[in-house]
Amino acid sequence: MPSALPPEEPEISGSLSAPGFLESPSSASDGSDNEGATQKQLFDTDPPPWEIAAEEDVAVAKVVLSDAPYGPYDYRIPDPMRGLLRPGMRVHVPLARRKRPTLGWCIETSIGNSSGRALSEIAEVLDDEPLCDPPLVRLVMWMSHYYQSPAGQVFDALIPSSVRANAGTRERTYLTPAPATEDESVVDRLPPKQQKALRLLIASGRPMTAAQLMVHAECTAAPISALRKKGLVQEESRREMTAGMPTRWQSGDGETAQSHPPTADQAEALRRIMAALDSQQAKTLLLHGVTGSGKTEVYIRAIEHVVRFGRAAIVLVPEISLTPQTRGRFERRFDSVAVLHSQMTPAERHYQWQRIRRGEVQVVVGPRSAVFAPLPRLGLIILDEEHDGSFKQDTQPRYHARKVAFARAQSLQIPLVLGSATPSLESWYATRSGLAELISMPHRVGQRPMPHVQLVDLRLKEERTRGGAISRQLHLAVNETLREKGQVILLLNRRGFATTIQCPSCGHVVACPDCEMPLTHHRDGGKAVCHYCDYTIATPPWCPECRFDGIRYGGLGTQKLEIEVKARFPNARVARMDSDTMRRPGSHQKVLSAFRSGEVDLLLGTQMIAKGLDFPNVLLVGVINADSALHFPDFRAGERTFQLVTQVAGRTGRGDRGGRVIVQTFSPEHMAIQAASRHDYEQFAEAELANRQKFNYPPLGSVARIILRGTAENVTEAIAESMLSRLEAARERLGAEVRILGPAPPPIPKLRGKYRFHLLLQSLDPIQLGATIRKATETFKIPDKDDVQYVVDIDPMDML
Repeated sequence: MPSALPPEEPEISGSLSAPGFLESPSSASDGSDNEGATQKQLFDTDPPPWEIAAEEDVAVAKVVLSDAPYGPYDYRIPDPMRGLLRPGMRVHVPLARRKRPTLGWCIETSIGNSSGRALSEIAEVLDDEPLCDPPLVRLVMWMSHYYQSPAGQVFDALIPSSVRANAGTRERTYLTPAPATEDESVVDRLPPKQQKALRLLIASGRPMTAAQLMVHAECTAAPISALRKKGLVQEESRREMTAGMPTRWQSGDGETAQSHPPTADQAEALRRIMAALDSQQAKTLLLHGVTGSGKTEVYIRAIEHVVRFGRAAIVLVPEISLTPQTRGRFERRFDSVAVLHSQMTPAERHYQWQRIRRGEVQVVVGPRSAVFAPLPRLGLIILDEEHDGSFKQDTQPRYHARKVAFARAQSLQIPLVLGSATPSLESWYATRSGLAELISMPHRVGQRPMPHVQLVDLRLKEERTRGGAISRQLHLAVNETLREKGQVILLLNRRGFATTIQCPSCGHVVACPDCEMPLTHHRDGGKAVCHYCDYTIATPPWCPECRFDGIRYGGLGTQKLEIEVKARFPNARVARMDSDTMRRPGSHQKVLSAFRSGEVDLLLGTQMIAKGLDFPNVLLVGVINADSALHFPDFRAGERTFQLVTQVAGRTGRGDRGGRVIVQTFSPEHMAIQAASRHDYEQFAEAELANRQKFNYPPLGSVARIILRGTAENVTEAIAESMLSRLEAARERLGAEVRILGPAPPPIPKLRGKYRFHLLLQSLDPIQLGATIRKATETFKIPDKDDVQYVVDIDPMDML
């Protein structure tokens, strides 16, 4: 079996330190005495110099695999493949006693000796060109090291499955004249139809398919088959896109182009970003601009500067709902814009990806996975709404797009621009510690005032309406806005109709058997759904336990709110945006276009309507329940609430008519809600950093989480305790200052039929934290019979 060697750690500033290399074993003594050692050999046992040279001239490829065992492993490159194989290509390799070759990724090629090892040969090279260029291969290896995820799985995350599967392509066979046709007499001796077809192929000067040749030569397949049998044409197979797709595969969202001279804030921000671009150095800039301050215009002008020098940019947005608006704005200013997001068909995604790789694109727009866009001349990366939690991947590899963008920018020596009205505390703290440069845009375009925010205390009986979610003040405000021909946005970050289904007779709550979490009633389709694993049943008409037929639907979701809104405001045209209504491709764009054109008066939905959208006629924003995430068992709960309330408040007051915000809450005195009502980010950041400092939570320290899940609760807990012992032993051996909490059941103790336990690790030094986990898990094996898996989550965003 080929030998395993650790990959070389790419040097990217800001990453964890590289692991050490395995030392080569020193030459062992042969045990002979001095006399034997000095006795003259009758025959020279050293190989002749030409054999040494031949042994050193071995082409070796280092290959990683997506499934265990992950590698990397060394393989010999056969001579015919030497000029073909490059890092970033997929290969088939033999592995142990497996009958079929295993798919792997080449991460390095070298010429050297095999050190006496019998290396297996690579069986097949699967790609004509590398799917990753050398900087992207280095990024993969950094991600594998930092996020403690196998490099093969990182490659699979980086290259879309549609690209790996060649979606939207088919194999075509092209014909070209064989060398024998250079002899004119050979062509002259052919029958007329074969002669006509062959002469046409020679005259065309380019390869043609059999179908194309049949059309142009006005013949059947028989003459062409005869030419093949006689060896007068050569065949070459190519995989090609079945049909080209327009780059603007959807029209804009109805927004009209508006031009105005840059404000003083915009001009200063642009000057500083231009200086970073012209310095040709890696710099991180945090653009802290209030909602409506014109951050997107700054991005566009900075990219225009990049494009003038023949380079391209990546713009990351957190939600698919933002992609149509953002894409429309960029398409009006740039000739070639590519979009990457999950609602595209595999063929569309592959087509766009190939355009990007060929260098035909100036701007790539998309959510977190677009950070890997294979632009050959990348000059700038922008993260809009950089604070958003959706930039964190929740499956392996659990990367954060902001950190990956930072690593890629550092590697390529290009600027990274982070933009937000409510920056993450990590980015804000980076500006204070000198790792990032702060650019402030404290004023709205046109000196428009920030909207007035009114807090409604739902603890007061007079503020609540009987059996409804809309308070008296919000009801009056919506009526007034609709009379003024203005538009309304209502935010409720809970989808479904009712969040619990409970029997008032016996108290039974209808729950998911796999997650033990209450099912949410969805009136559409009459179903009860688990929002964690998608387990679905028909909504029970009576209690499953005691058969009482007066079962109660409790809690509030967007479906129930929609029914209440339509009943209270019968003349309003209402649309709902949540993940239930936005399943079809283009559905986000359809609703937002209707809202912009005035066909919809009132838009209600979840957090996807809270970020980045710009509608000048929105005069009122209502937050139905600001406490929905405030009391979660998560140290980021206050930060998320502040960001959500501030962002949705920023959707109003963007036109000439001003705007207002009404926030309904049971906790009006909470620091996060108070700061959001005053649009005071700095006051919130200072207070929250002081709270985090007590426990060294990020950004003041680093956190990692290890989640274990298994089918048997006692076995899973025992393995979690074993993991704790290994972590403590690794900490002692390394002398690392790492705090270990747990193991304990998380707030969601059972998920998809698996019992869960987690451990939390904290340290002021991310290098020590990563090294401790790596040391503890490098030889940690769980027997298959235990059916327990674990995952390491570095810099977790979710504690549930």
